[in-house]
Amino acid sequence: MELKRVVVTGLGALTPIGNTVSEYWDGLKNGVSGCGPITKFDAEKFRTRFACELKNFKVEDFINAKEARKMDPFTHYAVVAADEAIADANFDMETLNKNKVGVIWGSGIGGLKTFEDEMIYFGQGDGTPKINPFFIPKMIADSSSGQISIRNGFRGPNYVTVSACSSANNAIIDAFNYIRTGRINVCVTGGSEAPVTIASVGGFTAMHAMSTRNDDPATASRPYDVDRDGFVVGEGAGALILEEYEHAKARGAKIYAELIGGGFSSDAHHITAPHPEGYGALLSMIDALEDANIKPEEVDYVNTHGTSTPIGDPQEIKAIVDCFGEHAYKIAISSTKSMTGHLLGGAGAVEAVASVLAIQHQFVPPTINVFNRDPEIDQRIDLTENVGKARKIDVALSNGFGFGGHNATVIFRKI
Repeated sequence: MELKRVVVTGLGALTPIGNTVSEYWDGLKNGVSGCGPITKFDAEKFRTRFACELKNFKVEDFINAKEARKMDPFTHYAVVAADEAIADANFDMETLNKNKVGVIWGSGIGGLKTFEDEMIYFGQGDGTPKINPFFIPKMIADSSSGQISIRNGFRGPNYVTVSACSSANNAIIDAFNYIRTGRINVCVTGGSEAPVTIASVGGFTAMHAMSTRNDDPATASRPYDVDRDGFVVGEGAGALILEEYEHAKARGAKIYAELIGGGFSSDAHHITAPHPEGYGALLSMIDALEDANIKPEEVDYVNTHGTSTPIGDPQEIKAIVDCFGEHAYKIAISSTKSMTGHLLGGAGAVEAVASVLAIQHQFVPPTINVFNRDPEIDQRIDLTENVGKARKIDVALSNGFGFGGHNATVIFRKI
């Protein structure tokens, strides 16, 4: 079977550093930190009291209040980002064959806030199970893709991938494969997460996975810095419209970039820790390069997983050096989580959007908050420390890794 080409024709973003794609790009380009004190609940007694929250976001500005009450915040974010991407793609909805449009989304946790609220309410009662009838449909992870489908009448494949922090990359690759094998013409894909909650922040801090830099939240997410002490949780969503190339051309669509490859692997090592030699990350990147049918020397930019955790960052850089050899020192590398925080299952989506925008604008977003580079990290690597830069970018690679040893890599190319 001859595989079809797949291109990106629409983008959407709802992030801690911008509520639209243009605002998000401005934040990335200018090295803005999205981190601040938690406002969504009283975190005074928590070890971590800060997060990368959305700013000035009111769901009622985008979704009817009655309908919004039937959705968890992670679905709100999914719908809003998808709406922006769909509008950006500029389809003629009257002629679009909606039977050939899919929605494949990613979320690592789903409706955690809904679950948390219901259980707290139940626990405060007398044991009578007074449960909201929308509890289950709000909570389940696939409500996000379902709501996007219902809202737009898209009748193609519709589901959510769950692979922790690689969920969105897995969703993007699944969408890619459905299109290039000719099953559908268009897919709304991406990911969302709403993890600034009591259970999430409490759970991750109990694992000692999150930063506790409460005295200086703006600099707490510091990938590759010797003093990094854990990730900063973030919330929001990213969305991409993937479309078969000839279908896009025929309707005169704006094309941002081509999606040329996707790779997978498993660390098969530990439920939370990455492989100490970065072997799973290496396999994922090799698989993506082989799928894209390109040489390592063709890659110009890598948007790393780069979470700011002590045992994750050096392993990924080692894997990049092992994968690209001497060319690794010619690649621009950055972790945009230094600005957005870690959106967990939505991370791969906002980072895929960042990678596409880097190609479009020929500009590398920075890794902010690198004050003293970790001596364990190869000093010859270009981490785009603190200030972004213009450079030629024809091919961008983006990594996403998750608890459970999941690894997924996507590759975009200038068209």
